[in-house]
Amino acid sequence: MPTSLNTIKNNLKDRIGQKVVVTVQVGRNKILKRHGRLSEIFQAVFIVDLEKDENLKRVSYSYTDILTKNIYVDFEDDNKIEEV
Repeated sequence: MPTSLNTIKNNLKDRIGQKVVVTVQVGRNKILKRHGRLSEIFQAVFIVDLEKDENLKRVSYSYTDILTKNIYVDFEDDNKIEEV
């Protein structure tokens, strides 16, 4: 598990443009999975462009979501590299 926000940001920066699945803990026993492509990296957040079948076009998450394990980020080409 990444130990700092800079480590998480650098890991994501190397994967811009890759397909991603973001698993979000939305409630006590509720999980929401969103499929898309990692599009942009900013100082405090990263943006995922969602696939056509999603209701939203884009969604942003903060690096602290990964650090605090509120979300999991999976890339299609390998296993979970960012566990949240």
